[in-house]
Order: sequence, then C-alpha cells, then structure tokens
Amino acid sequence: MKLKYIVYPLLVLLIAYLVYNKFYGAGAKEKKIEPASRKGGKKPDKTVPVNVMLVKDTAFSNAIDITGTIDANEQVDLRSETAGNITGIYFKEGTHVNKGQLLVKVYNQDQYASLRSVQVQIKLAEIVEYRNRVLLQKEAVSKEEYDTSLSSLNVLKSQADLIRAQIAKTEVRAPFSGIIGLRNISPGGYLSPSSSIATLVNMDPAKITFSVPERYLPLIKTGSKIHFNIESSPQNFVGTVYAIEPNINQTSRTITVRAKSANPKGLLRAGSFAKINLTLEQIPKTIFVPTESVIPDIKSNKVFVVSNGVAEPREVKTDVRTATGIQITDGLKPGDSVIVSGIIQLKPKVPLKIVKIIK
Repeated sequence: MKLKYIVYPLLVLLIAYLVYNKFYGAGAKEKKIEPASRKGGKKPDKTVPVNVMLVKDTAFSNAIDITGTIDANEQVDLRSETAGNITGIYFKEGTHVNKGQLLVKVYNQDQYASLRSVQVQIKLAEIVEYRNRVLLQKEAVSKEEYDTSLSSLNVLKSQADLIRAQIAKTEVRAPFSGIIGLRNISPGGYLSPSSSIATLVNMDPAKITFSVPERYLPLIKTGSKIHFNIESSPQNFVGTVYAIEPNINQTSRTITVRAKSANPKGLLRAGSFAKINLTLEQIPKTIFVPTESVIPDIKSNKVFVVSNGVAEPREVKTDVRTATGIQITDGLKPGDSVIVSGIIQLKPKVPLKIVKIIK
C-alpha cells in the first residue's frame, strides 16, 4: 500500500516538469524571440523572377496541314461504240499513246462493201446531175427534172457519210495522249460496248484534290500555292490551286479544292495519298507572342508587360494560332516587353526581376 503513495507523486512531478519545459523552457524562449529578431532584420524578397520578350513586327505565312488524293489530269475507260469481233490490237500495255492513235479495230468489211456500192452510185448520180444542169441551161429539161437528179446525188452522199461514221465506230482511237494500262481483250474476241478495253491515263500535270474546313473559305483563292509529299517519293512537290467547288459539303462542312502540279517524270500516280501544306495568306507585318504568355479570360485575353519594373496587365485581341505562338492584332506595339515566364505568380503591380530578355 505504501508503494503507490510513492509512485503516483513521482509521475505527477514528471508530467509537470515536461509541461513546464515545453512552454517555459529555453527552447520555447528561443522560438518566441525568433520572430522578433526577424522583425528587426532584412525583409523577404517579394520580386518575381521572369523572362521577357521584346515585341517586334514579323512576317507570317498562314498555312494549314491537310491530306488529299492525287488524281489523273485525264482518265477514261476505253470502250467500243459498236459490237463485233476484234480484228486488230495496235497498242502495248503500259506504253505512251498519242491522241488519235488507232488502238483497236472491230470487223467492218460489211460497212466498207456498202460504202463502195454507194460510191459507185454517187459517180453515176454526179454524171446525171451534170448532164441535167447543162440541159437546164439550154432549157432542154425542166427545173423539176434537174432538182430530182440533184436530190438523188445528195441522198447518196449522205448515205456515204453515214457508212463512214459507222466504220469510224469500229475503230477505237485514243481520245488524248497518255499511258495506256493493262488490256482486257484478246485478238479474235468479241467486243461489245459494255466491254472494257483498257484504261487510258494522262498524269501530266497531275491533279491534287483535297478538302478544307469552311472557315478557311475566305482565304482560299485560285493561284494559292500548296506543298505536298507522297509515300512513294522523298521529293517535295509544289502545286497551284486552279478550281474551288462552289458548294460546301453539308456533312463535313468542308469545301473541295483542286490543284495542279507538273509531273514530267511520272512520279505522281493517280490514287496516291498526299500530305499537303496549304498557304492561305502571307502577312508581311504582324506581332506574334508565345502561347504561354497569353492568359485567356471570359470576355477577352490578356498579357503581362513590364512597366516601370512592375507587372502591368494588358488586354489584347488575338487571331491566328500556331503550335508555338498567337497572333496579336491589337493591344501590343513593337518595343513592348511581354512577360513569358512565371505567369502564375504575376499580379498587377508585382515587382519584377528580369532574368532573361528574348529578342
């Protein structure tokens, strides 16, 4: 029983000592004295270190990256206008053919026989017409007789023209110069108007077809330059816009544009995928600032500029955006110092420490 009367007082004394030492000991006094010493010492540095860019006028090319397709300048699936057995094939696959060159001939001996028969009749009709014309001048025949002979001659000539047209339909000729593809026919085979002979393609110049978002429509015009690449060649190609579709696609809200590019070496093939850089406009004099320096607001945008060593907010109007910069159309002038780092710490009238000046 006596032991508890000794232990309990000792525990109370120990706890009291610890409490006293915490609040009234030497360590506590140092902590209380420390703020006082700070009050009398040097004030903390409140300046914000920043990088600054000097505003200047720069030239800018407004361009967009899009995709397109290489198309042939001219392309046609060759077919015959008349049916018949093939009597001759006059081209080699994959070779160049000239406009008007005979490519395929269908059996036409029947038409030639009919033509020779009509030509004989024409010669006889010409003799009759000449004789009646002389007699008419001598008033030996009536005008009606002469008109009948002249009409017969003209009818025969019309028949001859019709047969010649039928003969022309038995010959398939190249409608334009180009490269002819693989043939789908053989000598002696039967050719009908629904049968495909081969494909004729003209690829010089090549056409590039692509679509542009509707909002760029005011900036696109004939004569605009495009630069493009294709997978099958490391060469950079240049083209010129020559036609713009008048209607806007209601599904994609884009407008179709077509350009031409010289293709003397035949490197561009129809159907190829093209990566296109389209120059929309050239701006010779404008202001661009880094994207991170512009602070978007609900109603406007703003930047911070250096004014008498402190930060000054300034509202700006923006236009074109690129991967690294934003065009400023109003609010800045050449010579202004735009803050491009430490934007989060900035407030109006905050003192600044300029670490680096970007020119």
